[in-house]
Amino acid sequence: MRRIPILAVACAAAASLPATARAEVAHTVAPGETLWSIAAANNLTTSSVAAYNGVSADHQVVLGSTVRVPTVAEGAAVSGAAPVASPSTGTATRPAPAPTPAAAPAPMGGYTVRPGDTLSGLAATAGVPTAQMAAMNGLDPAGVLVAGTVVKLPTGSPAPVRSAEPAPAPVVAAASPVPTASRVSSDTVRSIAAANGVPASLAAAIGYQESGFNNGMVSSANARGVMQVMPGTWDWVQRNLATTPLNAASADDNVRAGVLYLGHLLRQTGGDQARAVAGYYQGLGSVTSRGPFEDTNRYVANVQALQGRFGGP
Repeated sequence: MRRIPILAVACAAAASLPATARAEVAHTVAPGETLWSIAAANNLTTSSVAAYNGVSADHQVVLGSTVRVPTVAEGAAVSGAAPVASPSTGTATRPAPAPTPAAAPAPMGGYTVRPGDTLSGLAATAGVPTAQMAAMNGLDPAGVLVAGTVVKLPTGSPAPVRSAEPAPAPVVAAASPVPTASRVSSDTVRSIAAANGVPASLAAAIGYQESGFNNGMVSSANARGVMQVMPGTWDWVQRNLATTPLNAASADDNVRAGVLYLGHLLRQTGGDQARAVAGYYQGLGSVTSRGPFEDTNRYVANVQALQGRFGGP
């Protein structure tokens, strides 16, 4: 069910704010909602809402996650197409939008559990141990797998037979890191990156590409927060890279975990930024053994294009 009346009231209230104020509305995704339905309920295009949140237009929103709903003017501005009054006619026209990176590719390996699926069955189809699948997704290997649970399958694994069945409403499993309704600035990401010896513009570009700096974002592949960190990656970073305990509910620590992992990938690739970014998206083991996929190349190109916005090349 869509909460259109609530959205309409919120947007009407937002419209009464001064033009200089940010009038966006934080919307919690309800059952059955999509990025399209949220945009349509607010007289916006899907592409403008997607751009405002730093995701692709075909991004699958997750139940309970937060979507920032802009005003029409804010949505147009972030798309690079704010109305401008013609000096001769006074009529508002839209200039050609400034070049922007292509739409972000969807996360790899995302799967929504169907009734009858089991963790062991999904693991067997993917050709990995059940314990590994559980660790990757922050799940109990001996627990009951609830229909609708959003999970990450290994990159390149075959689609489960049940994937042809309609997916139920998504469910986000209780695992770390915890998505929270908060945001960080690009300066925060840059500062944390610089403090950890990671190129600031590269970390900021990845943070924007992944979530638009939104710590409430949960992907269709169970990645969480600003830097879209998987539960398994979070635990690995805690054990192997972090010098102090990380707070699972902290947006800053979500950035810190992503930055530490990115630094690890840069060391593993001898400082090759493109290859490290490919590893961040596809998994470095997969990139090494199978080469970058087409979606991976698009992701890398997007990140490289975004670096210029954050002080990089």
